[in-house]
Amino acid sequence: MSRTATSPTSTSLTPRTLWTRARVPLLIVALLLLGGLLFATVHTADHNGRLDPRSTAPGGSRAVAELLRDRGVTVDVAGTLAEATAATGADTTLLVAGPDLLTEDQLSDLRAAMTGSAGRTVLLGPDAPSLAVLAPGVRTGTSTSVSPLEPGCALPAATRAGDADLGGTRYRTGTATADACYLSDGLPTLVRVPGPGTADTVLLGSADLLTNKRLAQHGNASLALQLLGSRPHLVWYLPSFTDVPDDAAADDDPMAGFLELVPSGWLWGTLQLAVAALLAALWRGRRLGPLVTERLPVAVRAAEATEGRARLYRKADARDRAATVLRTATRTRIAPLLGVPSQDAHSPELLLPALSTRLPAGPADAGDLLFGPVPADDAALIRLADQLDALEREVRTS
Repeated sequence: MSRTATSPTSTSLTPRTLWTRARVPLLIVALLLLGGLLFATVHTADHNGRLDPRSTAPGGSRAVAELLRDRGVTVDVAGTLAEATAATGADTTLLVAGPDLLTEDQLSDLRAAMTGSAGRTVLLGPDAPSLAVLAPGVRTGTSTSVSPLEPGCALPAATRAGDADLGGTRYRTGTATADACYLSDGLPTLVRVPGPGTADTVLLGSADLLTNKRLAQHGNASLALQLLGSRPHLVWYLPSFTDVPDDAAADDDPMAGFLELVPSGWLWGTLQLAVAALLAALWRGRRLGPLVTERLPVAVRAAEATEGRARLYRKADARDRAATVLRTATRTRIAPLLGVPSQDAHSPELLLPALSTRLPAGPADAGDLLFGPVPADDAALIRLADQLDALEREVRTS
């Protein structure tokens, strides 16, 4: 035997094979990256335009900001909590567009600034996490859709505005001094909580009335101008995930600060993707796939293959398997010579009577020879092979 140095083996990997194996995982990774990029782009665009007093998009709030400026109100946009709290005062209205995006420390800092100033704080869509700190006497109820609602209260700003598009989060007030307006199924969607001195806090269950597309409907503009224009200075605070507190930025563990900024939905989504990938790996791992014909690296002669198998049987002391192979091969070859169908070659009830008819003076132990027990030792196995060979020759010559 000789092996050519340039002949490929069955285990060699060609560029085509590597590409075939890697293209599906690469395609999945590319789709995930593209989907994440598109989602981040859309999410960022929506966050930057939604309730932004500089945005002219339907969800932006530039229209109400321009109306306030026309009435002499100074409108400043704050991107961080430090900027927002530094500008608070008795002549200032602080609008927080997303209070639930703030961390516990940020909520505490905002609460301290609200208590220390005599101005107004307007919270848009606050839920339980932020209400517990910023408005302790108010609890959340179930949410409702945004629709035109009647004022239903004595708050001057609401009575003058009339119907307004409100809804979203509904609230339960625990103090009699709070103004509960625009009720939906008995629960208010606008709450004004008076504070010390001239300070107060206004909770809006939905901020839709401040958007460009809804400002001109019903009494939305009147209500927005009265709530946001009661002081000569308006600070419009837009919280974001990039607004990291100073103490968090100085933390020794940067990964812990990063995980706090990641929304819980992303963490659950990552866990679900990991479980899906594990299930896909188990599913693909159980598949054997179709048989693939591969060229052998060398040509192996039949005699060498037989000798190699015999050595394996001997090394494993598998006389039972070797005897079974010998007897099965003999029965398969002599059955057509005796007129027995191939499917009945291994049935002693059909093969042995045909053999006795063909060889009336044949071996008396033909049954043990073709269907007998396992040889006791290697010598008995060799003797069985010789006897089977002699029987086959006798059948062929008879």
